[in-house]
Amino acid sequence: MRSILITGGAGFIGSALARYIIKNTKDKVVVLDCLTYASDLESLNEINNSSRYIFEHVNICDRFALDKIFIKHQPNIVLHLAAETHVDRSIKDSELFVQTNIIGTHVLLEATRCFWLSLNNNKKSNFRFHHVSTDEVYGDLNFSESLFTENSRYIPSNPYSASKASSNHLVYAWYRTYGLPIIITNCSNNYGPYHSVDKLIPLVILNALHGKSLPVYGKGDQIRDWLFVEDHARALYLVATTAKPGVVYNIGGNNERRNIDVVKAICELLEELCPKKPFWINNYSDLISYVKDRPGHDKHYGINAAKIINELNWRPIETFDSGIRKTVIWYINRYKFSNKTY
Repeated sequence: MRSILITGGAGFIGSALARYIIKNTKDKVVVLDCLTYASDLESLNEINNSSRYIFEHVNICDRFALDKIFIKHQPNIVLHLAAETHVDRSIKDSELFVQTNIIGTHVLLEATRCFWLSLNNNKKSNFRFHHVSTDEVYGDLNFSESLFTENSRYIPSNPYSASKASSNHLVYAWYRTYGLPIIITNCSNNYGPYHSVDKLIPLVILNALHGKSLPVYGKGDQIRDWLFVEDHARALYLVATTAKPGVVYNIGGNNERRNIDVVKAICELLEELCPKKPFWINNYSDLISYVKDRPGHDKHYGINAAKIINELNWRPIETFDSGIRKTVIWYINRYKFSNKTY
């Protein structure tokens, strides 16, 4: 039984990973989270009764607290997902992104390195530090037909992606300089249950259900590759437990869609699943509103996932159509037919 420490484990992807590990393995999970706006302890309710799940309320910038966590729980694997991730927020307040994504990753790396050095040779060789990052570090494909590979150069376009590119560089430097056994994965856009309500898909679902405007940047022609969060969780666990130190994998859903097509697909599903709508609209798509584009908005992200498919035999299970249906149904059940607000 491994002891797996997940930073940011009460967040969207981190909680999906924690749920996957507890439900599908015999490993112990220690979730570390400082509980910001993007955290949701309800996302961990399904595993609360497991004796293999522990929650620790800790900020990754707190070195003293991290040292205590490592001594107490003796992790075999660190899966680092704690991060500020919202591009619009990074444009308005970049300092928090630098503090969490760069400084926080540095503090965590040093705490991890000191713990790793204390291990015996067998445990040291089997230890892994898995840094979870984003395809946004590669910048903008700008409607090119080529896709991001693990060898694509970093050209981040906004404070968020720049902070994640910086953290990637730090992690790889700790491998080359200190020999810390690290892994880096860069994923495409995730979606699914428990996503923060200010992200595109949950925002559109919830605004539509309440008869509010569905804001679309520019013409909505930005292209993203969509990855169902539970497929991503499977990939992360597989990589963390089998990959060699120093390796980088891109994880994508092979589901490229324009943002406007994602919004329209959600509207069509809601017409089917929730035909009784607010009285002031005829169709959910009537709520679509085109707004001024985001500064520096990347036009196209796309992942070439051939490396992880060929080397680790991982593939996404969900198509976009199956995944978005599951997602819309989940949000309908959680918000429309409950007392939840947003």
